[in-house]
Amino acid sequence: MEPQNQLSHLDEAGNARMVDVSLKPSLLRQAVAEGEIRLQSSTLDLMEGNQLAKGNVLATARLAGIMASKKTGELIPLCHPLPITHSEVNFEIPPSRDRIRITASARITAPTGVEMEALTAVTIAALTIYDMCKAVDKHMRIEGIHLVSKTKSPPTPAPVRQDPE
Repeated sequence: MEPQNQLSHLDEAGNARMVDVSLKPSLLRQAVAEGEIRLQSSTLDLMEGNQLAKGNVLATARLAGIMASKKTGELIPLCHPLPITHSEVNFEIPPSRDRIRITASARITAPTGVEMEALTAVTIAALTIYDMCKAVDKHMRIEGIHLVSKTKSPPTPAPVRQDPE
């Protein structure tokens, strides 16, 4: 195990390296991340009325976030490519109608965690909203992207299916 005060992606000489997880046990791992995009309430009105030229913003952003979580290993050089088993992106518009809160979760049974996948999903969902709304809102801001939680536990065996006799 590496000490907590050392960067795991650097070797003794300071060179970048991919962490070797080949001897770690496969565990059920889940991560949740969130962030927000601040925008004008008039932009939300256009989104909700499906009146933006690029189409359904939240449906597109949800798909973009899920796709991004599955591609994280291709986007971030030292991330492990992972076969994500679950990815979810959700949106919440608070009563103030000045932002969209984005929450993403990712799950896998593997020897390494999925926090980068959840963070990537939130980031790409926010960027997709930005891209789709930038023609009508020049003041949008993406803020507060952070990891909410990450957990690991022994995997639960799949139920055994028994055929009726």
